[in-house]
Amino acid sequence: MKTAAVTKIGNLRDPDISKRGKIELIDFEPHELGDEDVKIKVAYCAICGSDPHTAEGSFGPHVPQPLGHEISGVIEALGKNATKKGFKIGDHVAGNFLQFCGTCYYCQNGQQNFCRSMPRRQNPGMSDHVMWHESQVYKLPDGVSLRQGCILEPLSVAVRAADKVSAKAGQRIAISGGGPIGQLILQVLRLQGATSLTMIEPIAQRRELATKFGAQYVIDPVAQNVEEEAMRITDGFGFDIVCDVSGAPAAVGALPAITAKGGTLLYGAMYPVGYMMPFDLFTYMYRNELTITGLFLSPYTFPRAVQLIPHIDLAPFIEKAFPLDQVAEAFDVHLSGEYLKVLIRCNDLD
Repeated sequence: MKTAAVTKIGNLRDPDISKRGKIELIDFEPHELGDEDVKIKVAYCAICGSDPHTAEGSFGPHVPQPLGHEISGVIEALGKNATKKGFKIGDHVAGNFLQFCGTCYYCQNGQQNFCRSMPRRQNPGMSDHVMWHESQVYKLPDGVSLRQGCILEPLSVAVRAADKVSAKAGQRIAISGGGPIGQLILQVLRLQGATSLTMIEPIAQRRELATKFGAQYVIDPVAQNVEEEAMRITDGFGFDIVCDVSGAPAAVGALPAITAKGGTLLYGAMYPVGYMMPFDLFTYMYRNELTITGLFLSPYTFPRAVQLIPHIDLAPFIEKAFPLDQVAEAFDVHLSGEYLKVLIRCNDLD
């Protein structure tokens, strides 16, 4: 079958074409359908912000590296023992690209994201089909389209972010980074009763979108002083919760100063490998008692993301799609930032 893959490591925007990374279609031989597997004919696979990092070599220098994990599709076949969830041929599904073993220390300790025995079978989503273990697959709710369904995986990340910050109704909350994950987190936390809900984002179009999704305030970090604006919005207290999903070194350093005493600061993006951020331990850890945490994968969130997806405004996430054979063009448009999300249409299943 055909699948999109990184075939040359390098920055996809490198001005030197000879050094630029490359994404193209390759022939890929999937594993055979296992007894507990589900074969899915892929409808859509959304481009993730991590995919260009794959091209840059963040997950290793080897090529080809097949791409894609934010999928939706239709069940085409079931292994003989894939019976625990009641799936049927023709069901519309999405799911978790990772399969956890369920038996190692971390899985038994409520930390699936650190699973030591995570199967390493490649099941690239930017393909005609995927074969996933039954445990990875979730039926989409009635009324949720296949086009919407490929946003289930990023929505699971937003649910995990809400879990990590333990948000309570009435807390003042700011989000740094108005990309897809930031906009989803904003919607999830709005539903949880966030107040003074603020988006910090340099792109005007994304600030406007945040307002549409329920942000009460927006801050342009290029034209405005982030700390001054944050203190104005919060009457000098700072935000009880601050979530960074910008991944930008230029943005992260200012965030401890806008986090309220006793507040929680989540660094929830992929940051440059080896990046070291100066940090005033006396002020922020001793005096202000901040709780600072991170985010790696989305364990235990998919069942709740399935319940939540009908309540999230997904229209701006799914407006642009390219066929699988135009994957290189799709990545160019993704990198332009013109659209909040770019989808790959792997089969005509609308």
